[in-house]
Amino acid sequence: QDSSSPLMEQLNFFHDHTLLILTMITILVGYIMGMLMFNQFTNRFLLHGQTIEIIWTVLPAIILMFIAFPSLRLLYLMDEINTPSITLKSIGHQWYWSYEYSDFLNLEFDSYMVPTNELEMNGFRLLDVDNRIVLPMNNQIRILVTATDVLHSWTVPSLGVKVDATPGRLNQLNFIINRPGLFFGQCSEICGANHSFMPIV
Repeated sequence: QDSSSPLMEQLNFFHDHTLLILTMITILVGYIMGMLMFNQFTNRFLLHGQTIEIIWTVLPAIILMFIAFPSLRLLYLMDEINTPSITLKSIGHQWYWSYEYSDFLNLEFDSYMVPTNELEMNGFRLLDVDNRIVLPMNNQIRILVTATDVLHSWTVPSLGVKVDATPGRLNQLNFIINRPGLFFGQCSEICGANHSFMPIV
């Protein structure tokens, strides 16, 4: 999905970057293996080669660093909590989500999937809910996630957000929505019979 937050944009870039490195490695190794199969040359002096062994040990290590450093940078960026403008608390139940806007008094509601037989013509089957979350764009949003019964996972792919909902534990995450829209997600932790039927909008 197209990214709707700066972090997801960075994750997309990182994915492309890593894919390019993997493609280069695959092509190089494939070419070398092809050459090994088909050429007739042998080197009668090749018993042990200190230089080539150093090269084929050091080079992969350097290539791995080109993947590791951007990855670590992103991990730290995703954990960064800047002063949030609004806090949303999301509680996973079997099998629906309930939400609390902790900055306001008594603003809480449950969010169930709309059954197929009650769906409007313009609704999304198995993805729409009766009560949607409304969040401001271009603001730091903090989400606190927990569960009441089993493990759930609060996930919205286009925002680059996935955080486990664990009973007895409060996980927090930070994100910015940088364009208006309708964003869909689903529980991403097997949580029982109706695991597929607790979407997030």
